[in-house]
Amino acid sequence: MKILIIEDEKPAAARLERLLAGLFPEAEFGENIDTVTMAVRWFGENTAPDLIFCDIQLADGISFEIFDKVKVAAPVIFTTAFDQYAIRAFQVNAIDYLLKPIDPVELSRAVDKFKSRQVKPVLDLELLKGLLQPEKKVFKTRFLVRYGEKIQSVAVEDVAFFFSEERVSFLQTVAGKKYVLDATLEQVESQVDPTHFFRLNRKYLAKVDAVEEVLTYSNSRLKVKLSNCADQDILISREKVGDLKEWLDQ
Repeated sequence: MKILIIEDEKPAAARLERLLAGLFPEAEFGENIDTVTMAVRWFGENTAPDLIFCDIQLADGISFEIFDKVKVAAPVIFTTAFDQYAIRAFQVNAIDYLLKPIDPVELSRAVDKFKSRQVKPVLDLELLKGLLQPEKKVFKTRFLVRYGEKIQSVAVEDVAFFFSEERVSFLQTVAGKKYVLDATLEQVESQVDPTHFFRLNRKYLAKVDAVEEVLTYSNSRLKVKLSNCADQDILISREKVGDLKEWLDQ
């Protein structure tokens, strides 16, 4: 039996695999997939597994995008920390829907449904009414950062910008302090409110309050100066100029 886990949090993926190994001793687990892009590519290059466990919020988007782009024949059990996605989960014929942190008992029940092929469980009517509310993206309010041997938490309101340097991501605060961040800029971009943060280029993701100056530059490009930033040549491509202006004009 082949089981595919689509999950962007490595500890959660490892815990789920351990729990499933106890329920399916004979199971084979493929590579852990953590993005919509990677999942779409995987389904295009591999035969369908026997069962899929899929987190709903992935590093680069919502996992429902996978099922919009490719036809997935395997049964799915969704996992997530937020219950507002339940209706859409069952629209793609999910076997079950588990809230994080996953309860081993609930996981066992979901597996029993898979084994008996009870594809659509009965949902409580009152719960349905609550879940039919419009979906609201939940953004991070704090980031864990490293400073030497220490780990601390930085509130989003204290962040000036994020940037990458030699394949390492950093968070810089309004006060000018720089911390190592255990995430890529792509991951951070999906976790922050786009009304407050903008991806200037491949290297910088900045908060609007950190933008000190915007200057015209050659070839219809722009140059941005950020507060407390040593890099004074942050260039905006012609393709992004319109989006930047719209973001600044909200």
